[in-house]
Amino acid sequence: MRLGRVTGNVVATHKNEKLTGAKLLLVELLDAAGVPDGRSLLAVDAAQAGVGDKVLVVIEGRAAGAALRRRAAPVDVAVVGVVDTVDTGADPPLAP
Repeated sequence: MRLGRVTGNVVATHKNEKLTGAKLLLVELLDAAGVPDGRSLLAVDAAQAGVGDKVLVVIEGRAAGAALRRRAAPVDVAVVGVVDTVDTGADPPLAP
């Protein structure tokens, strides 16, 4: 599981039928301090996240498909949670 920030929505008029109704998000990966690592991924949303949200991302097909309850869907990455805070032991905790 990784931290990320939603940077945009992706609209696909033609996609695999198993993804019908699924929201697609562009997610920039972050390190524990909240600093972008320069990589962005396309993820299917299972947590009702929106642009600007700090999120938890699974990057593995089986876990991503299970999070969506669409095991047969062609999914590699899924947003599985919206982060409230990250506490790395430094004061104060990082806000989303």
